[in-house]
Amino acid sequence: MPVLIDGHNHVGVELQAYLRGHYPYAQTLPDMVGQGTALGVTHWVAFPMVSHFGMDLAALQRGSVEPDARLQTAPYAFENRRLQEELHLLCPHLLGRVFPFAMVDPLRATREQAAELRRLRERYPIYGLKVQASMLQAPALSLLGPGRVLLELAEEWDLPLVVHTAVYPGDPWSQPDDLLRVADAAPRVRFCLGHACRFDRPSLDRIAQSPNLWFDCSAHVIQCRLAVQGSPHVAPQGRRFEADYTRPEQVLRGLAEAYPGKLVWGSDSPYYTYVDADLALWSDYAAEAACLHALPEPIRTAVGCRNALGCFRLPVEE
Repeated sequence: MPVLIDGHNHVGVELQAYLRGHYPYAQTLPDMVGQGTALGVTHWVAFPMVSHFGMDLAALQRGSVEPDARLQTAPYAFENRRLQEELHLLCPHLLGRVFPFAMVDPLRATREQAAELRRLRERYPIYGLKVQASMLQAPALSLLGPGRVLLELAEEWDLPLVVHTAVYPGDPWSQPDDLLRVADAAPRVRFCLGHACRFDRPSLDRIAQSPNLWFDCSAHVIQCRLAVQGSPHVAPQGRRFEADYTRPEQVLRGLAEAYPGKLVWGSDSPYYTYVDADLALWSDYAAEAACLHALPEPIRTAVGCRNALGCFRLPVEE
């Protein structure tokens, strides 16, 4: 059976989505693996959901981020440990197939986060770090300030960093240009920029020229749908990668051929569907996998395995 790696998945409970009536809001490891296995996936990169127990729940329900230290002071201390325990204690049969990444906040209590990660790594392996700065309302450029200790940790442990991207004008936290600045300043850290930089061609071109940069295609089907709608959540005409966005499988092939060695396939499970007060984007794991399986075999092997191994350096044999 060929190795197929899903390089972008969330596990746990998304508190903000649940509190605000958004969807989806949860996923367990058996759910993720069960769905993916039926579609030919053999290995998964997984990280916790974005909101955490160091946030004020009332503020979170209003859509803002305010710290609340009653349950935890270091962001993601509980959530990163909980993912590891779910894998090692509750689902040990998935060891070697699921690779936990630790979620980090680039702005708040970063030294405390680093200390917690050092303690966690004494018990469990950590295969990478993940930043979703938009939902945290924490500028990704904080990685060059208070978050530098997290970059130093990634370099010390030779870990990749998966980072969320956003081109929406109202999002000042995760713009690709800022993330590329961070990657330029940390040349010994490997970065994988999420969501194909929302199809922003200049950003993808810069990734192609940088030895420490890759990008993934997480939530590809609904990103293509946004492009068809002319949504400001994807790159505008003139900057957008040229493709027929009514055919997501052709977009994926075009990206893979234009940027060989750089595209990592990832479903973004369970966020191949995303529903909030403003957007209702429905898809499923099968649609994401269908785009991968539509690729010619050599391209599918690169996108679904070899590129992920190059960026993430997972202990997986092809």
